[in-house]
Amino acid sequence: MSETKKPICVIIGASHGGVNCATALRKEGWEGDILLFDADPVLPYHRPPLSKAYLTSNDGIDKNVLKSAESYQKEDITLNLGVKVVAIHAKEQTITLEDGTQQNYDQLVLATGARPVIPPIEGLATAQNAFPLRTAAHVASIKKGINASATKRVVVIGGGYIGLETAASLKRLGAEVVVLERESRILARVTAPEMSSFFHELHHQNGVEVLTGKNVSAIENNDASNVVVCTDGSRYPADMIIVGVGILVNKELAEQAGIKIENGIVVNEKAQTSEANIYAIGDCTYHFNPHYNRFIRLESVQNAVDQSKIAAAAICGGASVYDTIPWFWSDQYDVKLQMVGLSQGYTEVVVRKEDKPNSFSVWYFNEDTLLSVDAVNNAKAYVLGTKAIKQKIKIDKWKLFDSTSILKLDTIVAD
Repeated sequence: MSETKKPICVIIGASHGGVNCATALRKEGWEGDILLFDADPVLPYHRPPLSKAYLTSNDGIDKNVLKSAESYQKEDITLNLGVKVVAIHAKEQTITLEDGTQQNYDQLVLATGARPVIPPIEGLATAQNAFPLRTAAHVASIKKGINASATKRVVVIGGGYIGLETAASLKRLGAEVVVLERESRILARVTAPEMSSFFHELHHQNGVEVLTGKNVSAIENNDASNVVVCTDGSRYPADMIIVGVGILVNKELAEQAGIKIENGIVVNEKAQTSEANIYAIGDCTYHFNPHYNRFIRLESVQNAVDQSKIAAAAICGGASVYDTIPWFWSDQYDVKLQMVGLSQGYTEVVVRKEDKPNSFSVWYFNEDTLLSVDAVNNAKAYVLGTKAIKQKIKIDKWKLFDSTSILKLDTIVAD
């Protein structure tokens, strides 16, 4: 009597999405093989701390792993680390590895994530100690470079959250940091001017020079350092350069396999791609959000983890669908920023200040509909904002603005 062949689920990408999907598959009752592939040779690790706590600590990456090596063995999840997948053959249901080996699958999950944008700046490719910040290897190189530098002069190109978090962490390590942002304000694409002004001033108070309207045109390379040159003629010496200008979705494998692509890998409410037995999760996906009634692509751990559970349930025959309000966070100095919802399309902003220093919240409205909340050192505003957005509760903007009243849902709800 022949033994029944076990089904195989292959997951490409072993970061938050891929690892959580593998674990969720076991919880959902998947009894077949689970094979995780990732080009990164390091045991899968938490990524948010890379620009924050991990960068400023002396701990190795082993202190920052998602799961122990033993836990993968216990759940019968096969890790293939340092192994790059170079092709997907959807019709044959196989993948090709970099060494030419082929692996078949019954179900495939793409958790391919994204990679840093490396802008075409003259001299950047040959600059001394120039790094993006996306992997543990990048952080290890940054730590080594900072420790070896006598003057510790750092230029951060890009004033988004990664650039600002990295600037704060490097300042804590004793670096002299300059942030160069091309736009007229930092965080211009993701938040209101009030939030941009707050973080600009926060960095100024902590000794980081943040300069806006600075378009970097070239890097002049010297023996042991660089000079960052902007189009306005300004020049900034740098022993180290951090590039944080955005990401590119890793969609090439899906694209080559004929899977539908728009602003990422298109998936439905079950994280399923245009190929029925291929799913995609995390930063690489372009999915419909029913709350905001539009397709979006999110760069967040929360999205990766949530989609991983949806995909695992779908693979195992479950009926769960993706319907989550996005949330994010950022730690800079002694400030914790918690964000819920998406502010794009706002027509009005209400800023509520509290009686504690550096504690306030920014509420984004489209007419009378609450879209999102940015809460600075204010967990209560974050929790209330999340509830109001999920339940589509109408907020009285004047009551919200009145900081003399206690911030409670029943005191700010519209009559």
